Amino acid sequence: MSLTSQHTDSLLGLCKQGNQLAQLEIYNRYQKAMYNTALRIVKDPFEAEDVMQESFIKAFDKLDSFKGDASFGSWLKRIVVNNGIGIYKKQQRFTDVPLDSVAHVEEEDLHSMTETDYSSIKASQVMLQMDTLKDNYKQVLSLYLIEGYDHEEICDIMEISYANCRTLISRAKESLRNKLK
Repeated sequence: MSLTSQHTDSLLGLCKQGNQLAQLEIYNRYQKAMYNTALRIVKDPFEAEDVMQESFIKAFDKLDSFKGDASFGSWLKRIVVNNGIGIYKKQQRFTDVPLDSVAHVEEEDLHSMTETDYSSIKASQVMLQMDTLKDNYKQVLSLYLIEGYDHEEICDIMEISYANCRTLISRAKESLRNKLK
């Protein structure tokens, strides 16, 4: 066990006792990564901040359920992802994006761009196309490709079977490929 994880374990022990300074230290260590995770899911900086803070509150309240099977960071990240997905689903019920608001790049502009500009356009096009996928495809691809979760973790997060997870990822990738053609 590394010194960092030993130190984190002792901080978590103090957090269980209600030590606010230990909670602040844990918050300071993980807040940036958890904010970025939330932001990738909810796509709004203010919502991401709320998701992150609510996740820390929930984590500190439920710290007794942390078994230590995985690292504290991955346990906390799972809480953030679950909270983010919940908020994202609520947002999607009420959000319509007009087609006029999507930026288009003219064909002539593509030829005059440098290679760096072109690769950033390709990445943004992939992200734009990901946003047009069905919600479950978008969620599973985000968890798998962007967040780096493996199949088992995605099964737990999305509460689906392993076979369903593999099929969903495969179909989501195929749908994204077709949209990018």
